[in-house]
Amino acid sequence: MLLRVDTGSALPLGDQIAAQVRRAIADGEAAPGERLPAARALAQSLGVNLHTVLRGYRQLRDEGLIELRRGRGAVVLAGTPARARLLEHVRSLVDQARSLGLTEDEVVGLVRDNLRESRA
Repeated sequence: MLLRVDTGSALPLGDQIAAQVRRAIADGEAAPGERLPAARALAQSLGVNLHTVLRGYRQLRDEGLIELRRGRGAVVLAGTPARARLLEHVRSLVDQARSLGLTEDEVVGLVRDNLRESRA
């Protein structure tokens, strides 16, 4: 898996790393059970601080996509490709809603209404 960061981007570097790993999981490039690059080695190859990589990895852990274990590193969890694709859609929805000037309550209301409609 080849990761890159764009230092000129407004998106924080840790978020860029998380987004690229998330995409690799969604596309099946990073399979369940696969170990991600060691944080220290990835930081060195990208020319970023170790904590930047760890921030991205923690974000993925909090999203339920990877497991972080001392000594084992970061491992992609089972059943995550579908979850990663859904998270990509959610992030896209949020970006589009922001560009339209919608408030958080408006976006949550739209999602809630669509969830209710799908139950009927």
